[in-house]
Parts: sequence; structure tokens; C-alpha cells
Amino acid sequence: MFYFLHYLSEHSIVFNLFRYITFRSAGASITAFFLSLWLGPRCIVWLKQLRAVTNQERAYAEAIHEHFKHKKDVPMMGGILIVASVVSSTLLWGNLTNRFVWMMIAVMLWFGFVGFLDDWLKLRSKSSDGLSSITKLFGQVLMGLAIGIYLYCDPTFDKWLYLPLLKKGIFYLGFLFIPFVVLVLTGTSNALNLTDGLDGLAIGCTLFTTTAFALIIYVTGHHDFAAYLAIPYVSEVGEVTVFCAALAGASAGFLWFNSYPAEVFMGDTGSLSLGGALGAIAVLTKKEFVLMIVGGIFVWEALSVILQVASFKLRKKRIFLMSPFHHHLQRKGWPESKITIRLWIIAFILAIVGLSTLKVR
Repeated sequence: MFYFLHYLSEHSIVFNLFRYITFRSAGASITAFFLSLWLGPRCIVWLKQLRAVTNQERAYAEAIHEHFKHKKDVPMMGGILIVASVVSSTLLWGNLTNRFVWMMIAVMLWFGFVGFLDDWLKLRSKSSDGLSSITKLFGQVLMGLAIGIYLYCDPTFDKWLYLPLLKKGIFYLGFLFIPFVVLVLTGTSNALNLTDGLDGLAIGCTLFTTTAFALIIYVTGHHDFAAYLAIPYVSEVGEVTVFCAALAGASAGFLWFNSYPAEVFMGDTGSLSLGGALGAIAVLTKKEFVLMIVGGIFVWEALSVILQVASFKLRKKRIFLMSPFHHHLQRKGWPESKITIRLWIIAFILAIVGLSTLKVR
């Protein structure tokens, strides 16, 4: 909305600021942050009135139930706050004529809707049983297919697969581009969902990831910067910087209430929408493997579950005391706050490493 104010620049040069992505990205980030702070207490009170509290106990996780006893009255579904802040800020500061901006809004709303249904069913049943795994996966795959097919049918969009540190694409995906997009979106959303198990862990790591990708998107959508860094240039994608900046601001705002001890949990409403948005950003910027670096905590948490399940089925032995990995550390006696902060430190380092791959080619 504010983007169109630049047409008034003939009356005052001040309005020319709204033409620049950097200015509007800063505005979107600040708006999303303060909107989260303003809406946060109201959202928490509303969720408590709805008694939006689910059963924290899991039939397979009796060993860590004691760690969650004090959280039984903390409301879930706080992801509504994140989605509302991001979408509102993007609509205010983004260029609404840009197709990729609307694509990102659609991805976040759809994945948030799937997560909301899961949270709502858990609330209704007063248990940890929400959507079935198949139904949830179907919802994620559906949006992945929609994005994949749309981009595949766009002759201007690059279908090559790129690896960090290499200047040229290594493989032309062709029709495989569609299932690849599905894999990235569903994989990222589920990985972030698995990471969301400790106060502030997932949203803190998301803050580092989105901040790094805001810079990546900007240079990817800027022809001169992309040419200088020898990375694939994607026309129109620079405007998604505004969305990503809003995502970072909303993440910081939600962390205000989700840091230890948490006042609200994001639930699947938040984790699936954040993961889906990060996956879509990686696809649009042709940085899917850079996401695996920058979002390395999410990758490791998901991988720890895969390794644990595979090891138990094949060897009847467990690799970790419990998975995802943050629960393994809990079982080893690490305090929750220490686990979270140390994983944040690793996430920060990984964000720096991921950004460095832009130059090292």
C-alpha cells in the first residue's frame, strides 16, 4: 500500500523513499515487530479464554513429561499472531503488483491454515491427536504442487539446480522441478515443526534464518549485485525482501512472548506457516541448498528423527536418548534455556556461513 506513495514524489522528494525496497523492508520489519508486541498480550488473553491448551503428554515420551508439567496452562496456536503480523506488514509495505509477494502471502496463509486445523482438532479432542499425518502431508503437498506447477509453467523462471560455491547450475531439473519444489516446502515445514519443542528454540532460529535470507533475496533480485556475486538473478524476486523482513520482525516480536518461560506456543499454526514460507523463499531465490546451511538446526533436528527411527527399525537400537535432538539434550540433564541459547549460537554461525557462500565461488 505504502509503495504507491512514491507516485507523489513530484510533490515532495520524501515520497521517493517508498520506491526503495530497502526502506520498505525496514518499515515492514519494524511494523511487524511492534504489531506483534501490541497484539501479543491481547492474543494470549484471547487464547486463554478459548482454553486453547492441548495435552503436552505423548505416549512415546513419558521420560520428558516432567519437563512440561509447568507448561500445561500455556496457550498454543500463537502462530496466528505471527501470520497476522507478517501478512499485515507485507500488505502495508509491499508492492502489491508483484506476483511473488502474493505467492508468499498465499503460501503462509495456506500452511498456517493446515497448521490451524491440526491445532484446533487437538484443542477439541483435548489430546495430542490432531490431523492425521496423511491429511497434514496432503495439505502441504497440495500447496507445493501449486507453486511448483506455476513456476514450471513460467518460461522465465530458472529450472536449474544450483549448489553453494559453484557458479553454474549442476543439473537441469525439467519436469522434476515440480516434485523438487514439493520436497523443499514439505521438508522445511516439517523440519521446523520438529524443532518447535522448547521455549524460543524454533522462533529464535527462524529469526537468524529469515534475517540472512532477507539479504540473500535482495542481492538475488538486484541485477548488478547478482552479476557481481555470480549468482542466478531472478527478476521480480527482490520485492520478496519486504516479506522476509516482515517475517524477521514478526519472529522477534513473537520471541518476546515465547522466550523462556514461554507465555504462548506457536503450535502447528506457526511452525508449518514459517517452514512453508522459508521453503518457498529458498525456491524463489534458487538457494535451496543454502537454506540447508542457514537453517542447519532445522535440518539436524529432522535428521535426528530420521536416524533414530531408521536405527530402531533396522538395529533395534536407538542412537539418541530421545529425538528430536533437543530432547536428547534434555534427557542428558541440560537445562532448557541452555539448550535453546546454545542452538541459537550455532544458528547464528550457520547464518554467517550461509551468507559467505554468496561470495566464495
